[in-house]
Amino acid sequence: MQIYEIHIRGCAGTDAALVLQEPLARLLCPVEDHEGPCEVPWGFTLRDERAEEGEAGPERVLVLGIFASAEQAAEVVDRVRAFVGAAHPVVLGEAATDTFDELADQYRIEQGLGPDPA
Repeated sequence: MQIYEIHIRGCAGTDAALVLQEPLARLLCPVEDHEGPCEVPWGFTLRDERAEEGEAGPERVLVLGIFASAEQAAEVVDRVRAFVGAAHPVVLGEAATDTFDELADQYRIEQGLGPDPA
């Protein structure tokens, strides 16, 4: 289990990225007020990243952080890709910052393991 970042590119600015958050949240967690923890802890942030070659300025990217096994991460990426379609390239990678570190603690606490001893 580790923290992954799923970068959802091709957003036409902050508003367009934010519009994707709620439907993606429901994709990951269809019942918002369910009992117990989510199978895969998740969270969102926005980042400006270097645009693809030939494009001007930084690109606004929606970043979905998850704490998951490699197999779970691949499944989540497949679901996100199917939802957003070709207009939004989706890239899976290991966490590049500490933005989503709380997801690991959330998982450990929800599983009764306590916070990370480190």
